[in-house]
Amino acid sequence: MTAASSPSVRLFLAACCGLVSGVAAAQFGGFGFNRGGYASTAAQAADYGMSEMMRAQGYQNLQNSEAAKNWEDAKTLEMQNRLRWTETYFDMRKENREKRAEENGPPVTPEQAIRMAKMAAPRRLRSTELDPVTGHIQYPLVLTDTVFKPYRDELDPLFAHRAQTGGSLQYADYQTIQNTITKFIDALKTRVTEYPAGEYGKARTFLDSLSREASMPAG
Repeated sequence: MTAASSPSVRLFLAACCGLVSGVAAAQFGGFGFNRGGYASTAAQAADYGMSEMMRAQGYQNLQNSEAAKNWEDAKTLEMQNRLRWTETYFDMRKENREKRAEENGPPVTPEQAIRMAKMAAPRRLRSTELDPVTGHIQYPLVLTDTVFKPYRDELDPLFAHRAQTGGSLQYADYQTIQNTITKFIDALKTRVTEYPAGEYGKARTFLDSLSREASMPAG
């Protein structure tokens, strides 16, 4: 029996072949180049872990960047919407003012205001209604009702005195006339349903004119 064929030698050669085969498999069977997801050395494992961590960090940074961009886009859109809303609000207000101005027409001049005030003022009484010489008051029919006698009794002497002085009245007399006419009108209003509408209107207008006469010169 030769040395190469002895059982101990054959066992040693088989172990060596197995070791070589395992190293070859590790180097060229997909493990040495990390093709199967495993590292063949500690250094390769560290490099592999570092690359995975950097890849994950890069992905996270990308996600954060996208989220920040989306937030900025949303904020910009919100600001644009607010700006458009504000512009629309003031445009509507401007349009409303212009429409109102168009409906109201041009502003009234001072001369027009004076003319309108004169037109709105009660008319002056005719001499047949208020005698400029004696101050006699010719009341409309409704105002001759007995219930109004207290007011007539106060006004008659005051207007008689006004006629004698040419329309010159003391302020106290003027105030008395105005207060009496105001009470006269209030009393007339409480009886609005007791008189025909036309006669009531004449009486009411007469008292307004009588009130104006107190501030006007006689005649």
